[in-house]
Amino acid sequence: MVSGHRVGPDDIESHRVFVAVDADANAAPGRVVGFHSLVLAPPDLDLLFVQNGTQGRGIGRLLVEHMMSEARAAGLRRVRVASRPPAEGFYRRVGALRTGTTAANPPALVWDRPELNF
Repeated sequence: MVSGHRVGPDDIESHRVFVAVDADANAAPGRVVGFHSLVLAPPDLDLLFVQNGTQGRGIGRLLVEHMMSEARAAGLRRVRVASRPPAEGFYRRVGALRTGTTAANPPALVWDRPELNF
């Protein structure tokens, strides 16, 4: 669904982007296993991904907790998420509430996205 998507220097300079690194002693030191990108105005969880093969280890939950901590520190009371459809269950399990649907916007996005709020 996000094949070819890249996070570049402009994204990192204009949003709050944080990475999760693998603490496994057998893994390459500092190997990135996930990240999130928080937009402050308007409050939006722009991106949150966990690398395939490391999902199910609590990394996504830690990234959401970190994102919410950053949001609170910035004075935000709510953060919107327009989720990829398969990720909706994850966001609901970590506390987001479904508020509606964001319509597809071809050719960039060809599917409707569940809209949620933390």
